[in-house]
Amino acid sequence: MVTRQKILIVDDDENIAELISLYLTKECFETMIVNDGETALSAVESFAPNLILLDLMLPGIDGYQVCREVRAKYVTPIIMLSAKGEIFDKVLGLELGADDYMEKPFDSKELVARVKAVLRRYKQSASPIPESNVKVVEYPDLVINQTNYSVMYMGKPIDMPPKELELLYFLAASPNHVFTREQLLDQIWGYEYIGDTRTVDVHIKRLREKIKDHTSWKISTIWGIGYKFEVR
Repeated sequence: MVTRQKILIVDDDENIAELISLYLTKECFETMIVNDGETALSAVESFAPNLILLDLMLPGIDGYQVCREVRAKYVTPIIMLSAKGEIFDKVLGLELGADDYMEKPFDSKELVARVKAVLRRYKQSASPIPESNVKVVEYPDLVINQTNYSVMYMGKPIDMPPKELELLYFLAASPNHVFTREQLLDQIWGYEYIGDTRTVDVHIKRLREKIKDHTSWKISTIWGIGYKFEVR
Protein backbone atom coordinates (compact mmCIF):
# COMPACT_ATOMS: atom_id res chain seq x y z
CA MET A 1 0.00 0.00 0.00
CA VAL A 2 1.37 3.40 -0.98
CA THR A 3 1.69 5.86 1.90
CA ARG A 4 -0.03 9.13 1.11
CA GLN A 5 1.93 12.32 1.57
CA LYS A 6 0.58 14.57 4.29
CA ILE A 7 -0.26 18.26 3.89
CA LEU A 8 -0.90 20.53 6.87
CA ILE A 9 -3.28 23.36 5.95
CA VAL A 10 -3.05 26.38 8.25
CA ASP A 11 -5.78 28.95 7.55
CA ASP A 12 -8.29 30.73 9.78
CA ASP A 13 -10.80 30.90 6.93
CA GLU A 14 -12.51 27.53 7.31
CA ASN A 15 -14.17 27.70 3.87
CA ILE A 16 -10.86 28.24 2.09
CA ALA A 17 -9.16 25.56 4.17
CA GLU A 18 -11.88 23.01 3.39
CA LEU A 19 -11.71 23.87 -0.31
CA ILE A 20 -7.92 23.40 -0.37
CA SER A 21 -8.33 20.11 1.48
CA LEU A 22 -10.86 18.95 -1.11
CA TYR A 23 -8.49 19.74 -4.00
CA LEU A 24 -5.58 17.93 -2.36
CA THR A 25 -7.61 14.92 -1.23
CA LYS A 26 -8.70 14.39 -4.84
CA GLU A 27 -4.98 14.23 -5.69
CA CYS A 28 -4.53 11.47 -3.07
CA PHE A 29 -2.91 13.61 -0.38
CA GLU A 30 -3.78 13.21 3.29
CA THR A 31 -4.68 16.57 4.82
CA MET A 32 -5.08 18.12 8.24
CA ILE A 33 -6.63 21.55 8.86
CA VAL A 34 -5.79 23.88 11.74
CA ASN A 35 -7.01 27.45 12.15
CA ASP A 36 -4.40 29.21 14.27
CA GLY A 37 -0.64 29.48 14.66
CA GLU A 38 -0.30 27.86 18.07
CA THR A 39 -2.20 24.76 16.99
CA ALA A 40 -0.15 24.68 13.79
CA LEU A 41 3.11 24.43 15.73
CA SER A 42 1.73 21.49 17.73
CA ALA A 43 0.43 19.82 14.57
CA VAL A 44 3.83 19.99 12.86
CA GLU A 45 5.16 17.67 15.57
CA SER A 46 2.15 15.37 15.93
CA PHE A 47 1.03 15.16 12.28
CA ALA A 48 4.58 15.26 10.80
CA PRO A 49 3.46 16.74 7.46
CA ASN A 50 5.43 16.44 4.24
CA LEU A 51 4.48 20.03 3.39
CA ILE A 52 2.79 23.00 5.09
CA LEU A 53 0.38 25.43 3.40
CA LEU A 54 0.59 28.45 5.67
CA ASP A 55 -1.69 31.49 5.68
CA LEU A 56 -0.01 34.66 6.97
CA MET A 57 -2.94 36.36 8.72
CA LEU A 58 -3.66 34.05 11.65
CA PRO A 59 -5.11 34.75 15.09
CA GLY A 60 -2.52 34.85 17.87
CA ILE A 61 0.79 33.73 16.35
CA ASP A 62 0.88 34.94 12.74
CA GLY A 63 2.17 32.99 9.76
CA TYR A 64 5.56 34.70 9.73
CA GLN A 65 6.25 33.61 13.31
CA VAL A 66 5.00 30.09 12.60
CA CYS A 67 7.37 29.89 9.63
CA ARG A 68 10.26 31.17 11.75
CA GLU A 69 9.66 28.61 14.51
CA VAL A 70 9.11 25.70 12.13
CA ARG A 71 12.25 26.51 10.17
CA ALA A 72 14.30 26.61 13.38
CA LYS A 73 13.55 22.92 13.97
CA TYR A 74 12.49 21.33 10.69
CA VAL A 75 13.26 21.39 6.96
CA THR A 76 9.60 20.69 6.10
CA PRO A 77 8.74 22.66 2.93
CA ILE A 78 6.42 25.63 3.41
CA ILE A 79 4.22 27.39 0.86
CA MET A 80 2.87 30.68 2.17
CA LEU A 81 -0.63 31.78 1.22
CA SER A 82 -1.64 35.43 1.52
CA ALA A 83 -3.82 38.18 0.13
CA LYS A 84 -0.74 40.40 0.47
CA GLY A 85 0.89 40.64 -2.95
CA GLU A 86 3.54 43.27 -2.30
CA ILE A 87 7.18 42.41 -3.02
CA PHE A 88 8.07 43.21 0.61
CA ASP A 89 5.75 40.48 1.91
CA LYS A 90 7.07 37.91 -0.56
CA VAL A 91 10.70 38.74 0.24
CA LEU A 92 10.05 38.57 3.99
CA GLY A 93 8.42 35.17 3.59
CA LEU A 94 11.38 33.86 1.59
CA GLU A 95 13.88 35.30 4.05
CA LEU A 96 12.14 33.46 6.87
CA GLY A 97 12.53 30.19 4.99
CA ALA A 98 9.38 29.69 2.91
CA ASP A 99 9.87 27.67 -0.27
CA ASP A 100 7.12 29.37 -2.26
CA TYR A 101 4.53 32.14 -1.94
CA MET A 102 1.07 32.26 -3.49
CA GLU A 103 -1.33 35.18 -3.55
CA LYS A 104 -5.02 34.79 -2.77
CA PRO A 105 -7.21 34.21 -4.63
CA PHE A 106 -5.36 31.43 -6.45
CA ASP A 107 -6.26 28.84 -9.04
CA SER A 108 -6.77 25.37 -7.58
CA LYS A 109 -4.81 23.66 -10.37
CA GLU A 110 -1.85 26.00 -9.85
CA LEU A 111 -1.89 25.35 -6.10
CA VAL A 112 -1.83 21.58 -6.62
CA ALA A 113 0.93 21.94 -9.24
CA ARG A 114 3.09 24.00 -6.87
CA VAL A 115 2.54 21.55 -4.02
CA LYS A 116 3.68 18.69 -6.24
CA ALA A 117 6.65 20.68 -7.56
CA VAL A 118 7.91 21.53 -4.08
CA LEU A 119 7.45 17.95 -2.88
CA ARG A 120 9.35 16.63 -5.91
CA ARG A 121 12.30 18.80 -4.98
CA TYR A 122 12.33 17.36 -1.47
CA LYS A 123 11.79 13.75 -2.40
CA GLN A 124 14.81 11.50 -2.25
CA SER A 125 14.76 8.32 -4.24
CA ALA A 126 14.84 5.14 -2.16
CA SER A 127 16.46 3.14 -4.97
CA PRO A 128 20.17 3.26 -5.78
CA ILE A 129 21.06 5.90 -8.37
CA PRO A 130 23.53 5.02 -11.15
CA GLU A 131 26.81 6.80 -10.51
CA SER A 132 26.68 8.41 -13.96
CA ASN A 133 23.43 10.16 -12.98
CA VAL A 134 24.63 11.56 -9.67
CA LYS A 135 24.83 15.34 -9.71
CA VAL A 136 27.68 16.34 -7.41
CA VAL A 137 30.19 19.17 -7.42
CA GLU A 138 33.12 19.19 -5.01
CA TYR A 139 35.49 21.90 -3.88
CA PRO A 140 37.77 22.11 -0.84
CA ASP A 141 35.53 21.86 2.26
CA LEU A 142 32.36 21.89 0.13
CA VAL A 143 30.35 19.07 -1.46
CA ILE A 144 27.01 19.85 -3.12
CA ASN A 145 24.90 16.84 -4.07
CA GLN A 146 21.77 17.73 -6.03
CA THR A 147 20.81 14.09 -6.42
CA ASN A 148 20.05 13.56 -2.73
CA TYR A 149 19.77 17.28 -1.89
CA SER A 150 22.62 17.41 0.60
CA VAL A 151 25.42 19.87 1.28
CA MET A 152 28.57 19.14 3.28
CA TYR A 153 30.48 22.24 4.40
CA MET A 154 33.65 22.07 6.49
CA GLY A 155 32.91 18.39 7.06
CA LYS A 156 29.40 18.97 8.44
CA PRO A 157 25.95 18.62 6.81
CA ILE A 158 24.13 21.90 6.20
CA ASP A 159 20.32 22.09 6.24
CA MET A 160 19.29 23.91 3.09
CA PRO A 161 15.88 24.36 1.40
CA PRO A 162 15.73 23.03 -2.19
CA LYS A 163 15.88 26.40 -3.97
CA GLU A 164 18.98 27.45 -2.05
CA LEU A 165 20.68 24.16 -2.84
CA GLU A 166 19.67 24.28 -6.50
CA LEU A 167 20.99 27.83 -6.81
CA LEU A 168 24.29 26.92 -5.13
CA TYR A 169 24.68 23.81 -7.29
CA PHE A 170 23.90 25.71 -10.49
CA LEU A 171 26.51 28.37 -9.74
CA ALA A 172 29.15 25.92 -8.50
CA ALA A 173 28.66 23.62 -11.50
CA SER A 174 29.84 26.47 -13.76
CA PRO A 175 32.77 28.02 -11.86
CA ASN A 176 33.76 31.59 -12.77
CA HIS A 177 30.78 31.92 -15.10
CA VAL A 178 28.77 35.09 -14.54
CA PHE A 179 24.98 34.68 -14.51
CA THR A 180 22.52 37.55 -14.55
CA ARG A 181 19.70 37.57 -12.01
CA GLU A 182 17.25 36.99 -14.87
CA GLN A 183 19.17 33.90 -16.01
CA LEU A 184 19.18 32.50 -12.48
CA LEU A 185 15.45 33.17 -12.09
CA ASP A 186 14.75 31.34 -15.33
CA GLN A 187 16.96 28.37 -14.48
CA ILE A 188 16.01 27.89 -10.83
CA TRP A 189 12.51 29.33 -10.44
CA GLY A 190 11.07 29.30 -13.95
CA TYR A 191 8.20 31.41 -15.22
CA GLU A 192 6.49 32.03 -11.88
CA TYR A 193 9.12 34.44 -10.55
CA ILE A 194 10.18 36.21 -13.74
CA GLY A 195 10.61 39.90 -13.02
CA ASP A 196 11.08 39.47 -9.26
CA THR A 197 14.89 39.57 -9.24
CA ARG A 198 15.00 40.32 -5.52
CA THR A 199 14.21 36.63 -5.02
CA VAL A 200 17.73 35.79 -6.21
CA ASP A 201 19.31 38.35 -3.88
CA VAL A 202 17.40 36.93 -0.90
CA HIS A 203 18.60 33.40 -1.60
CA ILE A 204 22.20 34.50 -2.17
CA LYS A 205 22.07 36.30 1.18
CA ARG A 206 20.84 33.14 2.90
CA LEU A 207 23.53 31.04 1.20
CA ARG A 208 26.25 33.42 2.39
CA GLU A 209 24.98 33.15 5.95
CA LYS A 210 25.49 29.39 5.78
CA ILE A 211 28.47 29.09 3.41
CA LYS A 212 31.27 31.54 4.21
CA ASP A 213 33.95 32.64 1.71
CA HIS A 214 36.74 30.09 1.38
CA THR A 215 40.37 30.67 0.45
CA SER A 216 39.74 28.59 -2.70
CA TRP A 217 36.24 29.76 -3.68
CA LYS A 218 33.43 32.17 -2.91
CA ILE A 219 30.08 33.41 -4.20
CA SER A 220 30.89 36.74 -5.85
CA THR A 221 28.59 39.63 -6.69
CA ILE A 222 29.13 41.17 -10.10
CA TRP A 223 27.65 44.61 -9.54
CA GLY A 224 24.94 45.58 -11.97
CA ILE A 225 24.88 42.09 -13.51
CA GLY A 226 24.48 39.15 -11.15
CA TYR A 227 26.58 36.47 -9.46
CA LYS A 228 29.25 33.84 -10.03
CA PHE A 229 30.89 31.03 -8.10
CA GLU A 230 34.46 32.26 -8.13
CA VAL A 231 37.25 29.70 -7.96
CA ARG A 232 40.69 31.06 -7.15
